[in-house]
Amino acid sequence: MLDPHDRIALADLVARYALYADHVRYTGLVGLFTDDAVLVMPDPPEQLEPVHSFTGRDEIAKALRFLERFSRTSHEIVGQVFDPGRQNATATGQVACVAHHLSEDEPGKPVDFAWHVRYSDAYRREGGFWRIERRTVQVIFIEKRPVWCWRD
Repeated sequence: MLDPHDRIALADLVARYALYADHVRYTGLVGLFTDDAVLVMPDPPEQLEPVHSFTGRDEIAKALRFLERFSRTSHEIVGQVFDPGRQNATATGQVACVAHHLSEDEPGKPVDFAWHVRYSDAYRREGGFWRIERRTVQVIFIEKRPVWCWRD
């Protein structure tokens, strides 16, 4: 059973992932994972299903560097559901997110690639803190939108 404190802590964990990704804070981002975590990611836009697996914080840190190809990102958590795991101090979650990725198709023509994402997560509590043990990222669809302006 997940008590209200666990649910709040898990929601905070998910929100921090989005915040750290948007602020390109790799140390904080990778610290949200367990030492033996697995991150399974797609390769958009060619492959929207999860196809690449990264194990451990070092590999995950390298994988998340793909964010550097965008001028800015904005991850919006639009829904989350948490359930108890099969063992004590574990939980699972489904998190819906719209992840905006700003780039320029052509110089001076910014666009937003809005990825509608579903994270399927497994969490483990260690040392009193919830961490991501496994995150599988699936892109449901991608929208391409013109951007009028953005703040650096």
